[in-house]
Amino acid sequence: MGDTLKKIRLIRKTSKTFLGISALLMLVSTVALYFYLRNLLQAEVEEELRSTEARIESSLIENPEPFQLSPVVEIQKVSLLGREVLKDTIIYDPSQDEMEEFRELSTFSEINGENYRITVRALVVESENILIAVVISYLVIILLVFLFLFYVNRSRNQKLWTPFFHNLEQMKRFSLSSDAPIALMDSEILEFSELNTEIKILTNKVRSDYRNLKQYTEDVSHEMQTPLAIIQAKIENVINMEEPLDDQQFEQLTSIQRDIQRLSQMTKRLTLLTKIENNQFANIEQLDITRLMAETVQDFCEISNNVIKVDFEHPIKVDMDRYLASVLCNNLVSNAIKYNLAQQNIVVASTVDDISISNAGTTPLKHPDHLYNRFYRESDGIKATGLGLAIVKRICDLYGFGIDYRFSGDRHVFTIHFGKKSIRENVKL
Repeated sequence: MGDTLKKIRLIRKTSKTFLGISALLMLVSTVALYFYLRNLLQAEVEEELRSTEARIESSLIENPEPFQLSPVVEIQKVSLLGREVLKDTIIYDPSQDEMEEFRELSTFSEINGENYRITVRALVVESENILIAVVISYLVIILLVFLFLFYVNRSRNQKLWTPFFHNLEQMKRFSLSSDAPIALMDSEILEFSELNTEIKILTNKVRSDYRNLKQYTEDVSHEMQTPLAIIQAKIENVINMEEPLDDQQFEQLTSIQRDIQRLSQMTKRLTLLTKIENNQFANIEQLDITRLMAETVQDFCEISNNVIKVDFEHPIKVDMDRYLASVLCNNLVSNAIKYNLAQQNIVVASTVDDISISNAGTTPLKHPDHLYNRFYRESDGIKATGLGLAIVKRICDLYGFGIDYRFSGDRHVFTIHFGKKSIRENVKL
């Protein structure tokens, strides 16, 4: 599940978070500013209308004759006093020759014994223009501030996280086979400094444990060879003694001899696996892997009753250690012979950059994903070390080759994909 999730870089993640929060704050603050200024301007317009209305009342006290200043001021004598009305209205303005929006205040007052309706209006368009100008100015200023803070924050984060990213690259390049200390960049951040300390402690311990395990494996493998060889020799001497052995004794000794050979073979293969993982095979040369496979098949045909058919379309040349190439071919052919059905053919074939080997079988493997695990055997019917395909997989991983298994047409098929690692020649063998 985790592998399918799209990953994102830390700096980009923090930048996206900053962008999202900033955009949200800009939107909310702009809307809030708009409504606040709108209410403020509306209150100012109403205050201006009431102030104008008060001045008109003072003027009527001194001069009771109504006057007009359309559409801003209208004064009419009425018979009855009404209620105050405050509203928005649209009136034709002859000076502008268009319809304009006004804020209108209508009040009723008794002045010198006469009832008057006083109507005053203020143009709303000007206040809207002021509101829009203020909001746009605010948006421009806040956007400039936002861009400045964004790039400053991004630059600061990159500088702050530089030691982390540098140390991450060093961790990626960390190798157990190298004794060079890991070069970590120091940081003024306490957590990064503590992380560096823990990484150094951990890598030193891993290297120490690895060296101890490597030495232990090599020592055990070396020390086991001598007693195994001695036991093997003594069993052969007992079998070859002048005094004849009964069938039961001979069968038991032969079984012990086979187990010793299997144990010796297992020890050698474990040692080989250790050397491969330690990258101790550095003698790289260009080899014709198809020719080497053909020689391996010929050698096995001399000691096996199986019929092995070879069908190579193209020679494939690769750059690798000759010994490991020989081990790769031997293990593949040996595995096919070991698990092949009696009286059935084994087929070794090549294409442009692949080599496949197949043997007959009745059913597909139950756990093909475990094929390349150490000591894994599909069944206990065949006494094998369970290391042959593990060695093949490690060799392929070492040189970047691909390997896959499939069951097709009642045959187990293993294919090695040499890909770009191979040098292809379109020449028939």
